[in-house]
Amino acid sequence: MNEITVNLHMHTRYSDGSGLHKDIAEAAMRTGLDVVVVTDHNVLVRDFEGYHQDGNKHVLMLVGQEVHDQAREPQKNHLLIFGADRDLAPLAGDPQALINAVRDSGGICFLAHPHETSAAIFHETAITWEDWSVQGFAGIELWNHLSQLKHVLKNWFQAVFHVFFPRFYTRGPDLSTLRKWDELLANGRHIAAIGGSDAHALQYHLGLIHKTIFPYEFHFSALNTHLLIDRPLGDAAHADGKLVLESLALGRGWVGYDLMGSTRGFRFTAQGREHEAVMGEEIPLDRGITLQVKLPADADITLWRNGQLIQTWKRMSACAYTAMETGAYRVEVHRPYLGARRGWIYSNPIYVR
Repeated sequence: MNEITVNLHMHTRYSDGSGLHKDIAEAAMRTGLDVVVVTDHNVLVRDFEGYHQDGNKHVLMLVGQEVHDQAREPQKNHLLIFGADRDLAPLAGDPQALINAVRDSGGICFLAHPHETSAAIFHETAITWEDWSVQGFAGIELWNHLSQLKHVLKNWFQAVFHVFFPRFYTRGPDLSTLRKWDELLANGRHIAAIGGSDAHALQYHLGLIHKTIFPYEFHFSALNTHLLIDRPLGDAAHADGKLVLESLALGRGWVGYDLMGSTRGFRFTAQGREHEAVMGEEIPLDRGITLQVKLPADADITLWRNGQLIQTWKRMSACAYTAMETGAYRVEVHRPYLGARRGWIYSNPIYVR
């Protein structure tokens, strides 16, 4: 299978970002991304979809939406929509009707930043997902890179420090989101996880001081969604985009914090007597399944089944486990970085049925 690196959930001047689509494409090519997915708030700007090229570098740009009910105060229930054939913002007031319309429009959707905290000093509320009765969404945004900043903005000193030293602020997904994901998986749901940058390239001006807070390029080098696809991407944008979205919907990959070391080459696979599976796929239990993990560097690995920790390996780059029970198996990987233990890799599950 072929591995690609995707950065998704970002904004341009068409909503509340500061850059243009060409700025995103250029930053993506500088950081070596394969695909970017732009999701402006409540607007669908399709003109920039396709391959963008600079010399021998190119990147596939897809365009979706982040839809929410703008009349609701405080803001809740943001939905990331990819691949729909029309603007779905008018349906934002009813999350289930919106999700149904995504399906009917040929798209897929993910619940954006389901859990986060507020940042009172900046008058930022917690934009969480509230309606957990909904059905039909492909997955959740397990780790939102920008939302993690709210956890450390308790005073102005912390705010200034993390603006100038952003590598320190994130340690992993919100634990409430991890627990909710495990709950859904334990109930037999097929729920894919993605990592979103939520890049805005925010502009800050104070007198003669002008600073871009977290440029697109920083986000693109930090938190990505890595996918496994059946063939290499080529130059047929429509077909390639469909391939990427199919992989996203299945959860055929992992969320990687590439800032502290590239996660390219990670693999979590399952082998049975007659079947094999990768992340996002199902495999029959039969008489037992061998789960294998391979990392690009030594790290601490934990294996989870239906939200329960079942095995730990310390400072390893490869390990194996024989599964004798059905369930959703996933992997977490942690490493020390800048004086703290931080999340590095969060795999999508392999479903042993």
